[in-house]
Amino acid sequence: MKALLDACVLYPTVLREILTGVARAGLYTPLWSDRILEEWARAVVKLGPGAEIVARGEIAALRAAFPAAAVPQREGLAARLWLPDPADVHVLAAAIAGGADVIVTFNAQDFPRHNLAEEGLRRMDPDEFLRALQAKDPDPVERVVEEVRARAELLSGEAQPLRPFLKRARLPRLGKLLST
Repeated sequence: MKALLDACVLYPTVLREILTGVARAGLYTPLWSDRILEEWARAVVKLGPGAEIVARGEIAALRAAFPAAAVPQREGLAARLWLPDPADVHVLAAAIAGGADVIVTFNAQDFPRHNLAEEGLRRMDPDEFLRALQAKDPDPVERVVEEVRARAELLSGEAQPLRPFLKRARLPRLGKLLST
């Protein structure tokens, strides 16, 4: 399965680490465009000086880890597409150009299911997406989540109980599932 990752799911570090870790485990093929990565880099500017430099370093590492994930722009494709927010049409165009099966995003209202269905695509929020992957192959998802949680615990020097950790990462249902 191919999944286009919207900028809003790449920007939070924990969520990105879980999504890319599961991709490294072979559960899906990630896709993005240069414009999506640029949106991520610009979004972190509000965090203060140096944040953009860190983000660009993370983007370079992501590009190196997944060189085939970058979807080139297909001329004229975006012109025939419509979404409620015209600024998101490039995401839909990248998903189509990359042959994605799903767009992983928090922006449900900007990606109406009927518009995506016309293009053979689905929209899933990251919690739903990761729970679906976990249902098919639980061990890699659980391993990746635990690795990311343990790394966050090490870096913070504080205990990171799984369920609250995943809730902060906007993965509350996955947290509940993995905590039972």
